[in-house]
Amino acid sequence: MMRDPSKTGPTLDRRSLLGLAAAAIAGGSFNARAQAGYPSRTLTIIVPFAAGGATDTLGRLMAQQLSSQLGVSVIIENKPGAGGSIAAGALKQAGPDGHTLFLGTVSTHGINPTLYKALPYDAVKDFAPISRIAGVPNVLVVSPRRVKATTVAELVAEGKARKEGLTFASSGNGTSVHLSGELFRSKSGITMTHVPYRGSGPAMADLVGGAVDLMFDNLPSALPLIQSGTLRALGVTSDERAPQLPAVPTLREVGFPGMGGESWFALFALAGTPPAIIERLAGEINDALARPALNERFAALGMTPRPLAGPALQAFITEEIRLWGEVVRASGASVQ
Repeated sequence: MMRDPSKTGPTLDRRSLLGLAAAAIAGGSFNARAQAGYPSRTLTIIVPFAAGGATDTLGRLMAQQLSSQLGVSVIIENKPGAGGSIAAGALKQAGPDGHTLFLGTVSTHGINPTLYKALPYDAVKDFAPISRIAGVPNVLVVSPRRVKATTVAELVAEGKARKEGLTFASSGNGTSVHLSGELFRSKSGITMTHVPYRGSGPAMADLVGGAVDLMFDNLPSALPLIQSGTLRALGVTSDERAPQLPAVPTLREVGFPGMGGESWFALFALAGTPPAIIERLAGEINDALARPALNERFAALGMTPRPLAGPALQAFITEEIRLWGEVVRASGASVQ
């Protein structure tokens, strides 16, 4: 349709309109071909933390499920370090064909943009969000080898009584585990020294071994050690008590409001990946999260399915960056 010459704005002649129509058809044909031939080989999911933590556990569950649904192998590639920057760089090298994906977290796509002075990736521009997968609370756990406290109030008193204060481990700078510890330090008034690791697995190993005093870990990786009595749980960051730990209070209950919320995990492709592939993967994840067997596995691990895709997911990530920016500033945390 030609524009009315009396209206402001450009006009389009017949040749231009035909050109636009051809481009639209070509684009649609490309997306159709991309989806029809996808996947054509093994898929790789890059996990930005070491094996053994909640992110790795979730990644392996989803890899197994997606492999079954897509009919191809799906492997996990752990690339820990630098707050997820190493893993993000690996995705950028792989290309936007949808065969290499990234398991992003609240750390890589919510906290890092404010916490780090400079990042080698843009959490919004460099990624194509596919779907959020799950959310988990963090749980405050202490090492019985080093800490006598059995409640949060006792932990605060014990920490203040120690001249050197307490040490707290994390799965790395910029993780929600790190920020939870920083917030607790600022709100409790305890002198606390942060000890970052390259993932929850190695951090937990040192906590169990008595090398550090405490940690705010994602519930899935901490739960078995709590249930076995190896670690002592004092509180959870969720708004309500975790069903898996009904006797453990929320931090809000014990006088620490403003420490609520949960960690989340989402699958990303590289920016520029054909929309048809993004839609196909989002649909596959949605189907996976509707399966009772997978939901049972999630519940046993302390995870809650949180499917979200499309523009809603992009809006969610933008809001998370804003909200966690406030937390970073309130905690005083900063990483060069």
